Amino acid sequence: MELDEQKAALERSAKEILNTGVRDLWYPVAPGWQIRNAPVGVTRLEERIVLWRDAGGAVHALEDRCPHRGARLSLGWNLGDRVACWYHGVEIEGSGTVRKVPASTHCPLEGRKCVKSYHVRESAGAVFLWFGVDPASEPATLQLPEELTSDQHAHFLCMSHWNTNYRYAIDNVMDPMHGSYLHAHSHSMAEGDKQAEMRIRKTPTGLVFEKVGQRDVNFDWVELGDTGCLWLRLAIPYQKRYGPGGSFGIVGLVTPVDETHCQAYFWRTRKVQGWERNVWRFMYRNRLEGLHWAVLEQDRYVLESLPDTARDHEFLYEHDVGLARVRRMLEKRASEQAQARAALQQPA
Repeated sequence: MELDEQKAALERSAKEILNTGVRDLWYPVAPGWQIRNAPVGVTRLEERIVLWRDAGGAVHALEDRCPHRGARLSLGWNLGDRVACWYHGVEIEGSGTVRKVPASTHCPLEGRKCVKSYHVRESAGAVFLWFGVDPASEPATLQLPEELTSDQHAHFLCMSHWNTNYRYAIDNVMDPMHGSYLHAHSHSMAEGDKQAEMRIRKTPTGLVFEKVGQRDVNFDWVELGDTGCLWLRLAIPYQKRYGPGGSFGIVGLVTPVDETHCQAYFWRTRKVQGWERNVWRFMYRNRLEGLHWAVLEQDRYVLESLPDTARDHEFLYEHDVGLARVRRMLEKRASEQAQARAALQQPA
């Protein structure tokens, strides 16, 4: 009976991890411009977090909880390398250590690490946090696709809040076939076959799920990369009247907020230099951005219409092989992480 209870507990833990976000990954949690002087409170992977910048511009992240009485630190003050709680002025450093309790002399809280801290990286205009199974472990290296790191590419960051579980958002991008239907009247996905043979192709960092015999006509392929974060990459053809020829790229990452909400981060990318880069950026802001948001809103509208239990009543077919592969990968990781979490909780 004890083994059955342990198995049931592991299954519950794995389900909770799967629904709120697999760990041991970097996730974007906010655009860089959002973090300025005042502390900012966010919820990601069902964890309340406070973010702020110090005098040097570096971003810090802590559990959004004062160790004194539990007030949200994001309601307090930015003191540079630390934040002060609005409730009683308790000051906590970026490491999670209490620096000062101004209302009390020789308070035993001072000098103690009482609040969870997060590893932070800022890249491609976004703030990333490491969500580890073991908070004391070192994070993996954050490696983003070249479209977000190379000087050969220009990009714009877009962010959207969706009222759906993050896994449905991943499913949506791992489903190229929906472009010919849901987005059939968009400026970029009005062409191409309504039927397709699909295949999975392995890559050094993940996989590509693609249509056979059709390329750069519609939403014809998607790549999943696993490089310290889980990213999705695809390309959409441009109509010639919208600037230099060729396709434009999208790099997307999905960050869970809780079990029924997520944030989608999309970088619109293009490999252009010189005057063509300036033309593209101008055309994007003036002509294309609204069109792209209209397409993104179609995705959001359909996904938010799905019930939370939609996955329990599906009938998948051959076009769903890619999303099914990714689902199994996430389920496997959640199960392994549930076991790792249980081992950490065992008494020494």
